[in-house]
Amino acid sequence: MQQSSMTIREAQQRVDEWIRTYGVRYFNELTNMAVLTEEVGELARVMARKYGEQSFKPGENQDPSEEMADVLWVLICLANQTGIDLTKALEDSFEKKTRRDKTRHINNDKLK
Repeated sequence: MQQSSMTIREAQQRVDEWIRTYGVRYFNELTNMAVLTEEVGELARVMARKYGEQSFKPGENQDPSEEMADVLWVLICLANQTGIDLTKALEDSFEKKTRRDKTRHINNDKLK
C-alpha cells in the first residue's frame, strides 16, 4: 500500500469529489450525525477489545485505523455540507486551547 500525505483541505475536497462521483449526494446532516455516532461506537468497540478488558469475537474487526478513518470520513462529510473549513476550525481550536490551557495541564498534579 502506497503512503501519501494530504492536507485536511485536500481531504475535504477528495471526500466531496467521491460523494459527487460515487455517492450521488450527501446524506442529510441529521443522518450523517447518526452515522458519525455509529462509527464512533464501532471505534469504541475496537478500542475496548484491543486496549481494554474485553476480547475480540471471531471474525471481528481488530483494526482501529479503519474505524478512525470512517469517523474522519463522516466528520469531513458534515463539515463539507455545513460549509466548515476544518483546517481553519482546527487552527482556531489550537489557538483557543493554547490560550485557555497553556499552564493548566502543566500545573495539574494529577498528570505528574
